[in-house]
Amino acid sequence: MKTSNLLTTIWDYFLMTVGSLIFVMAWTSFLIPNGLASGGLTGLCTIIQYGTGIPVGWTYPTINIILLILGFLSLGKAFGVKTIYVIVLTSVLFEVMPKFPQLEVYIDEKFFVALVGSAMESVGIGLVLLRGGSTGGTDIVAMMINKYWPVSPGRVYLFTDIFIISSLLFIPDKGLVDVIYASVVMIGFSIGVDFVLLGNKSSVQILVFSSKYEQIADHMINEVRRGVTALQSVGWYSQKESKVLLIIARKHQMNEVINEIKSIDKKAFISVSTAMSVFGEGFEEVKSGIKLKKDNRKEEN
Repeated sequence: MKTSNLLTTIWDYFLMTVGSLIFVMAWTSFLIPNGLASGGLTGLCTIIQYGTGIPVGWTYPTINIILLILGFLSLGKAFGVKTIYVIVLTSVLFEVMPKFPQLEVYIDEKFFVALVGSAMESVGIGLVLLRGGSTGGTDIVAMMINKYWPVSPGRVYLFTDIFIISSLLFIPDKGLVDVIYASVVMIGFSIGVDFVLLGNKSSVQILVFSSKYEQIADHMINEVRRGVTALQSVGWYSQKESKVLLIIARKHQMNEVINEIKSIDKKAFISVSTAMSVFGEGFEEVKSGIKLKKDNRKEEN
């Protein structure tokens, strides 16, 4: 194994370990001590325990084994190895951390607990997913769906969690209030995990109106290394023909691009809008679904 690959692997497992620790702390330090539920496999197993008495320690690994088999078939061996590592690690942490009551935080304001718990969950799972692993359960479902369709992981979590959290209504001593707080955790987690996973990949569309468009375009291509498209335009008041420059960039590159434009033409008019999705070279791959992939294989054969 090359040194660079070894360092990358070590970094992957380090971040997955940190993410697992944060994820488990969200449950053992905040959600469980304050009597709150949530979605995901952990939430489902907790609800099963409330209703049947079957321990989470039994249902959690059983369901995960089934999903791991599907993950191996769909996502590959590397995904399975990393996920097995995270599942084993989180299982150990769920067993060990409750033995340290000093880590438990009791807060009367459950809404605040829900916000903190969901934030920690999303950061923890986000770190794990970013390195190609998973804490199991609905993480595997989210990654399998996201592989074939352009559906964000946060939305997958949202829909599966609605089903899981709704089952609280059928558990004795649980009611609508518990569902509401669990929903706060669910929504917060859904938003948070999308921010962690997609925050750096968010793109912007920049339109540049300037008489120095040729100089700006050349500078963007040769110096900033950003693609530029020139669109024919006519100023309706002046009836003068010109060109509007269209630039697509990552959100974190936006300030750099704008500063470079302003360094050439301080009077340039710049319009910036968020691009929901950008597919193509340098951005995201087009995910067209399992059916289309199967059809392509048939054509190749």
